[in-house]
Amino acid sequence: MSYVPIRCLQFIDVTFDNKSYSVFVIIKMELSSNVNHCYTNTEVEPSSKPPPHPPPDKKKYTLHADKDSYDFVAHRSTRKPTNTLESIGHLVKGCLGGGILGIHEAYMKCGLWSSLVITIVFGFYITYCVHILVKSAQILYKRLHVPEMSYPDVAEASLEIGPFPKLRKYSKWFRYAVDLIICIDLFGACCVYQIIIAKTIKQLIGGNEGIDSENLNYLRLYILALLVPILLLCMITTLKYLAPFTLLADVFIVACVIATVVYSLRSAPDISTVPAWKDVIGFFEFCGIVVFSMEGIGVSLPIENNMKEPKKFPIILSAGMTVVVSFLIVVGFFGYWGFGESSRSPVTLNFPSEIFATIMKCLMAVMIFVTFALNFWAPFNLVWHYVSKKHDPKKHWLWERLYRGSFIIVITAIAIAFPNIGNLMGLLGAFCLSNMGFIFPAIIELLVVWEDPGLGKYRWRLWKNVLVLLVGILLFIAGTYSNVKGLIANL
Repeated sequence: MSYVPIRCLQFIDVTFDNKSYSVFVIIKMELSSNVNHCYTNTEVEPSSKPPPHPPPDKKKYTLHADKDSYDFVAHRSTRKPTNTLESIGHLVKGCLGGGILGIHEAYMKCGLWSSLVITIVFGFYITYCVHILVKSAQILYKRLHVPEMSYPDVAEASLEIGPFPKLRKYSKWFRYAVDLIICIDLFGACCVYQIIIAKTIKQLIGGNEGIDSENLNYLRLYILALLVPILLLCMITTLKYLAPFTLLADVFIVACVIATVVYSLRSAPDISTVPAWKDVIGFFEFCGIVVFSMEGIGVSLPIENNMKEPKKFPIILSAGMTVVVSFLIVVGFFGYWGFGESSRSPVTLNFPSEIFATIMKCLMAVMIFVTFALNFWAPFNLVWHYVSKKHDPKKHWLWERLYRGSFIIVITAIAIAFPNIGNLMGLLGAFCLSNMGFIFPAIIELLVVWEDPGLGKYRWRLWKNVLVLLVGILLFIAGTYSNVKGLIANL
């Protein structure tokens, strides 16, 4: 490809603050066969004082008039956009993780039939909150003339161009809050995965001992023993070598769902003898776990950004969440019904000591081990984006690995201190996902619709989002308290 430089020399007069200046302008153009580059170098005559530059605009986003139509789909340049079926698959994979392996214990805390009803209610509630986040994002695409945005981008933009001028200066802090919650949630999930792996290995080696303080100390030793293998695994800095294992992990989750039904029905008592409801503390512990197990707010916008037809996201969301809720109900309901009050997490620990069940436990532990690295990759890259700016680029290779190692050590220390899967998942659901999944989307939608299209008749949009906020705040306070209490009790 050849470039032909063209230079134009010209004096022009510039008026700034009622003063005239003579400016010598060089306009240079490079023309190629398929692209034009044009930029201007301005040189001021030595005899003339240069005009003062206005302060730079600190606003990141520019609001455009409604009459300026913008088709965000046409402006996207996704290399391999996903179709409807692929997008549903990504959503299901993003929602179902280690939480499904502990949902039966949540049913044990709350009661069989009450848990079933609450799971369905939360399924609708979470689906709606994801919907309002993505809908708000698509409104912002059109107002800001940007083709796609991440969750932190949407949070920052909603406050920066929002209807309350005094709050706009806090838009960056809103972004940081979303980033922080995402990191805590995903790093916390790594703690859960490490405990699941350790408990599985402990059972395969040591048998089916009960849960007591001595066995918890043995479990802590297994968690510590995983430190070095996980450290080595997480030194892999690219997803290329890890991504193929996600499909296998999904296959094993489906196999786990089927195996739970088969093995639980072997020992299931009369269903009328299973408690339908237990107590309020168990209810809030259950809420945290069920939210952790099905919340997909963090993957919703990346999936929407990569869709061939993003305006069909409501269809994707409805179909994907139906699959997620169905899987959780099957494992939770049959797991608690069949394994009863002695249910342990992960659910595979309740399987009999048969060849197939043992092989499945081993393969599940391997898949969760690899999933640990995948789960660690996303939040660490977010942290590295901020901390890498403080170090010499020539030493980034060293500093990145030091930070990776430090985070793995902290994750392992937390898992050793709190080896209770149920309460740890409940805490993450109540503390992180009540904010990220309920409170933040409601705030964002209010900021986006406050002026256009407005709050509606009787301010119904305001009261609707206030209700979403109140439920999120209640779950945050009560769920965090009950699960922290449970973690402390098992120290």
